[in-house]
Amino acid sequence: MGFFEKLKAGLKKTKDSMMGKIERLLHSFTKIDEDLFEELEETLITSDIGVVTSEKICEELRSRVKAQGVTDPLVVKDLLKEIIAEMLGEEVPLDLSTKPSVILVIGVNGVGKTTTIGKLANQLHNDGKKVIVAAADTFRAAAIDQLEVWTQRAGVDIIKHNEGSDPASVVFDALTAAKARNTDVVICDTAGRLHNKKNLMQELKKISRIVHQQAEGCSLEVLLALDATTGQNAVNQAKQFNEVADITGIILTKLDGTAKGGIIISIVDDLKVPVKLVTVGEKIDDIQPFNTRDFVEALFE
Repeated sequence: MGFFEKLKAGLKKTKDSMMGKIERLLHSFTKIDEDLFEELEETLITSDIGVVTSEKICEELRSRVKAQGVTDPLVVKDLLKEIIAEMLGEEVPLDLSTKPSVILVIGVNGVGKTTTIGKLANQLHNDGKKVIVAAADTFRAAAIDQLEVWTQRAGVDIIKHNEGSDPASVVFDALTAAKARNTDVVICDTAGRLHNKKNLMQELKKISRIVHQQAEGCSLEVLLALDATTGQNAVNQAKQFNEVADITGIILTKLDGTAKGGIIISIVDDLKVPVKLVTVGEKIDDIQPFNTRDFVEALFE
């Protein structure tokens, strides 16, 4: 099965829920009036697109309907597809332009952060890149053990210390090893705590400082892993993390297990941060760069 088919299958719950409601709504109207826009806005909000984003979409829809003289409610679906595609914007690939390039993966525990790092390491390894993973979530022994299993499966190196070690020292050793081994990409796991933002901010700043000292001028991606199944909670997490870290992109996990895939639209609109990767399954190759056109096609097809 190709990744588009996986994405389509993964978005089936979202499509059946969100698009099912929208299509039923549009078929129930014979003309375009304010009642249609109000009901559509309510439908978008209940599909986890969020109040502000739903209002924006409907405002733009009103404008286009008026400008184009659209009278058939069924044409609204095509306009909606255009607007959502524009809102998501062009996809932004990972910046791996330096050697080494560094990727910090942040996010609360339980979002699939560790498994996603394993999948990403595997994908980069298959692309011919030499990868080292830094097990810098030193607060959970299980995280280190789990990451070791995934790196073995991916066929990449891991740098780890004992539980309770200083995360920045793990990153330091990983970068030292990366230079010695002529490594292309260093992926760093980080602790998934958000309840103490001050500590998290200090820790991320320290890690970032080490990265810039050890790999001066390197490209640095700070990717926030979010669980699609949590809907609007994912948006709230993203806002909180955005306060303490310079997030460069989002990894949306578990897209296959939810009817809340519309959350992508809300995240991009609210944070103005691109979704860079999505995962749609448990297998090691179930990760892919986010593609706007494929996402919109899978949702609206």
